[in-house]
Amino acid sequence: MAKDEAEAVKWYRKAAEQNHVGAQNNLAVCYETGRGVVKDDVAAVNYYHKAAEQDVAAAQCNLGVCYLKGQGVPKDYVVSVKWTRKAAEQNYVPAQVNLGICYANGQGVAKDYVEAYKWGLLAAAQGDKRAEQLMTSMEGSMTREQTAEGQKLASNFKPRELPSAKSDSSSTGIAQTRPESSGTGFFIAEDGYFITNEHVVRDSIQIRLVTSAGLISAKVVKVDAANDLALLKAEGRFAALPVAASRAVKLGGTVATVGFPNVGLQGFAPKLTKGEISSLSGAQDDARHFQISVPVQPGNSGGALVDERGNVVGVVSAKLSAQAALFATGALPENVNYAVKSSYLLSFLESVPEVSAKLKEPNVKERKFEDVVRDAEQAAVLVLVY
Repeated sequence: MAKDEAEAVKWYRKAAEQNHVGAQNNLAVCYETGRGVVKDDVAAVNYYHKAAEQDVAAAQCNLGVCYLKGQGVPKDYVVSVKWTRKAAEQNYVPAQVNLGICYANGQGVAKDYVEAYKWGLLAAAQGDKRAEQLMTSMEGSMTREQTAEGQKLASNFKPRELPSAKSDSSSTGIAQTRPESSGTGFFIAEDGYFITNEHVVRDSIQIRLVTSAGLISAKVVKVDAANDLALLKAEGRFAALPVAASRAVKLGGTVATVGFPNVGLQGFAPKLTKGEISSLSGAQDDARHFQISVPVQPGNSGGALVDERGNVVGVVSAKLSAQAALFATGALPENVNYAVKSSYLLSFLESVPEVSAKLKEPNVKERKFEDVVRDAEQAAVLVLVY
């Protein structure tokens, strides 16, 4: 059969539109190189993103290069390192070399010859010539102790394992591959849009949800790092909570959250905690937050803070640092926690009109607390981050 790059692009496109990750990466390469299609760096980045978000190491590495060069996307060294690291941690050699160079030059990360040497050594061990050149160029600037530390880090390196849909345990439905962290989320639209904290999903390779329907995947749609909010999407139909503006919340108002704290210790069943609005501002009078007396633990982050009518009035986000409080006052804090106000969540969602149009109207009638709890539990979801 004669070589036909345009025909190859046609079939890559058909497969890519059906979410075939290999085809998405191949189509991106075609757009980047102009093979079989008019060269289009923006389209290349779009398809690299689609594949990278589904853990394709080659796409993650290529996307990192695009951000490094400002090719099809604004130049951003920090984002470049983020994607490059994801691929390098999967033992993808070109990404390991690129990450080593970033550390050697201080691009997107603080300059660190030990880390650079580690990544260069890992790639050189697999025969990469660029890595050998990198290590040779650095050795004259490194102490014997630094070289030894880099060798130690390389010898202790273990490629990051990605969760498999086939690796679910029969008893719990939790993936046997251990997640890096976990948090809580809550659905705001019945077609699968949900909210959690940005810090819960930051630097994630894959996100999975534990639902009544089993273990399902989710994708980040948009984040607001400044206010620690993240919008994600899962496929399916779910119970959703209404979001009300937080300006009507009063000091002393009753609030509650349902979440999944310390799942390794406390288990996977949802946990309810209840308390009051302790302050209408957060730490150092930060107007974006409520201080709440609702007891929360690691894993509660991203949970819905609901009022007595079952409306979301905040997103649980943080505890007062015990270390900071001890240093400043000589005493440990007791039940001092914070939530991002829902008004900031609503402003964030206004930038995604297709989602904000689906939000439920806030409840205005008095309700039994057990009904509020039931709705909050049905909308709450355990977020596993890999």
